[in-house]
Formats: sequence, structure tokens, C-alpha cells
Amino acid sequence: MAQALEADPSVEMILGLGTGEPRVPLERTEFVRADQTYSILNRIVRVTQVDTIVHTFLKTNSVGISGRMLHEINVIGTLNLLAAAGAPGSSVRQVVVKSSTHIYGASEKDPTWFREDTRRNAPVRTRLEGSLIEVEALVRDFIVDNPHLVVSVLRFANVLGTDIVTPISIGLRRRLLPCIAGFDPLVQFVEEDDVVRSLEFVTHHRIPGTFNVAGAGKLPWSEVASIAGARLFPLSPIGTHSAAAPFRWVGLIQVPVEMESVMRFGRGVDTSRLVDSGFTYRYTSAGAVESFTRANNLRRSVGGSDPGYRYEQDVEQFFRHSPAVVRGSEG
Repeated sequence: MAQALEADPSVEMILGLGTGEPRVPLERTEFVRADQTYSILNRIVRVTQVDTIVHTFLKTNSVGISGRMLHEINVIGTLNLLAAAGAPGSSVRQVVVKSSTHIYGASEKDPTWFREDTRRNAPVRTRLEGSLIEVEALVRDFIVDNPHLVVSVLRFANVLGTDIVTPISIGLRRRLLPCIAGFDPLVQFVEEDDVVRSLEFVTHHRIPGTFNVAGAGKLPWSEVASIAGARLFPLSPIGTHSAAAPFRWVGLIQVPVEMESVMRFGRGVDTSRLVDSGFTYRYTSAGAVESFTRANNLRRSVGGSDPGYRYEQDVEQFFRHSPAVVRGSEG
């Protein structure tokens, strides 16, 4: 998202805030380290007078994270962010929140397509789902208290792409996709490029509201495996989480608890609201899987990927601010 904003000359200043170092090279983006609750954000907003906050740090995958940390990052982090945005005299005029379709849950009673105002049928079974529900409740209260601000919430389906790492992408890269025996659910995906483009779209056009974001169409879980050339790895439908535990421990597969219901019943979301606002997808759900598969096959054929980018603060400061650097030259 920062790289996309850097390409927009109308954006005067970009500030990235995160708990880790940037994983991609950034030219115009300043970067500040923060704790997982983003408690420094109020101070950052005051001294920078930023106009827009794009909130992308919600955890939507519970693998390797405790319930307490999940609550601190998602709920407390969002609470601090909204407090900074809505503080008296705040310069903020727009807030964009990256959420997840996990907020709908998944059950046998679900509609074919969830609209943004459709209530979930399944009870809340996971801490991650509960944290997303709590986050969006905070956002709704924030909108009521700050009607002068433009607030957008984007709920993303399962993401696939060349760079993002998810439990599903890990399985597909290893060509071993876990499934639940006896179930072949219909699922949706969104390609990571469309994730960035949709965030950029609502940010640039200042479009308020809640939007589902997913590639058109649904495809069976078995077809996902077939497209990717992966073998299905069946798990017991009874006690699935416990049945998967030994394979998680040895790193063979990853099955987040929030995905277990999806792997049984699937999930589909209606994306017409975002399309009607003017956004155009580049990938369907099947297209996202096909694009991922092409990139994965290429990675295998060339024997791996290039070394990852490493952020070094002193070096970045030199390139950005030193008078010795000739602006516009290629380094």
C-alpha cells in the first residue's frame, strides 16, 4: 500500500507505522517503529498533521498468536488508532480499515452470498472472529461520534498472491492442501494486487461505507487443489483441530481454527457494492488461484526467489536525506 501511494504524486507525505521493519524498498515513505498496540499513534498524528489513516495491521490469521496478543493488536490497537483519529483538534479526515470476511463466520445455514448488512448465522467460535466483531463495533461507534470523517471498512476474502504468506498459500506452495473428509466447500479468493488496488481506490476517492472484497465466483476446494497441482490432505471431520495438531507441530500443514468452518461449509460474499462504486477487479477467484500457481511454478523452476529486501535505517536515511545523493538518479 505504501508503494502504491508513493506512485501517486497527489500524496504529499507518507508515514508507515509498524512493529517490524519494512519488507519492501520504500522511497518516499518515512517509517516509525511502534509497539503492537500502536500507543504512539496519538502523538504521531499530532506532530505530523496527517489527513488519512489506512489501518492495515489487523490480524486475520490466528496461527502462532495467543488470544491475549490477538486482542491487544486487533482491539486495543484499533482503539488507540481511533482515539488518535478522533481526538480534539485532530487533522485526520479519513480512516480506512482492512478487515476480513471471517467476520461472517461459516455454517450450513448461511446464504449463498453474504451482503455487507447480512447478519452471521453461526455463533462466534473463535477469538479471531470475536476480535473482528469487536473492532467493527468500535468503528461503528467512531462513525457516530465523528460524522465529519470519511470512514471505509473493507472485508477481504482469503488472499492469494506472489508475496503474501497465508496458511492456504503455504499448503499450495508445498502442494499439500488440507481438507476435511467428506466436505468440498465453495470458496472465494482475492488476489493481493486487488487488495492493494481496492484500498488505494477507496482512499483516493474518499468512499465511505463497508465493502466486501473478493474475486468474482466461487470454486470448490478440490478445484483449488487441482489448479495448483496440490494433493488434498484429508482431516477427520470429528475433532478436526485435535486431528490436525500433530501435523501442525511438525510444520506439515497449517489449519487456523477460524478456517475449519470455512473448510466445511465454504463462504461467499456479494461484492456488488464495491463494483457499483466504480472499482474494477483484475482477477476472479479462480484467476487469483491461477496467478498464484503460475508464480509458484516459476519459483520452483528457477530454484527459489531472490534474497528479500532488508531495511537498514542508516542506509535509508542516507539515500533520502543526504545532499550527496543526486535526486532522480538510479542507485
